[in-house]
Amino acid sequence: MMHDFVYGTAWKEEETERLTRLAIDAGFRAIDTANQRRHYFEAGVGTAIARTEADGVIRRDELFIQTKFTYRDGQDHRLPYDPHADPATQVRQSLASSLEHLQVTSLDSYLLHGPSRRRGLGVVDREVWRTMEELQRAGKTRLIGVSNVALDQLEELWEFAAVKPAIVQNRCFARTRWDADVRAFCRDHGIVYQGFSLLTANVTELRHPAFREIVSRTRATPAQVVFRFAMQIGMQPLTGTTDAAHMREDLAARDLRLSDADVQRIESIAAS
Repeated sequence: MMHDFVYGTAWKEEETERLTRLAIDAGFRAIDTANQRRHYFEAGVGTAIARTEADGVIRRDELFIQTKFTYRDGQDHRLPYDPHADPATQVRQSLASSLEHLQVTSLDSYLLHGPSRRRGLGVVDREVWRTMEELQRAGKTRLIGVSNVALDQLEELWEFAAVKPAIVQNRCFARTRWDADVRAFCRDHGIVYQGFSLLTANVTELRHPAFREIVSRTRATPAQVVFRFAMQIGMQPLTGTTDAAHMREDLAARDLRLSDADVQRIESIAAS
């Protein structure tokens, strides 16, 4: 099952378990993490999920669980794989570690946390993707995808991949019309686009008078307007809020409706 709103667990450290549980209790049913101890505490996510399930709050099949494989240069010393192993082995070791951390037998989505270079794909990216395809075929994950990807890389991956990327997750900037080119590619190829840092990456734009007018008129919070905008343009938003009231408010964005004119205004807010 795919969900329309994702709770992100980056930078939560020792609060990861508590906040993941809080998010599930608030109504989130899609959880994003990564096997990258530098920025995530994946095992904390797993403990929260296991305890929530044990308490009868949710069943495993009601949750969408997504994690990531992260290259060595994105990690600290707490590696989930042998740094001397070949890339394919590292992917297999990382996924096995993720399943252990998350206390599940399979994932809903497994992402490459970002290509190995800024433009184009390297040989290592192709080897990693082939291994991810192998793991998907073996039933270890239902979907595979990629994060932090540029349009040229996504186009190259699409041509190369035997199992096509099902999800793209990018930091989303208003100044690029909310990653318009990558979103268009995703829309044309049936890829789910997930946007993160929708609030923190766009602080200036969200102070714009046109945006503030929409917030005032709809009697919504700025976050609700942004998240509803994301949903209406076909984007799955991520939120990493640590406040229980904000979690409930963010989820209530599902009930908000923006006019076509409002959507167009927000989509071009950086140019106005």
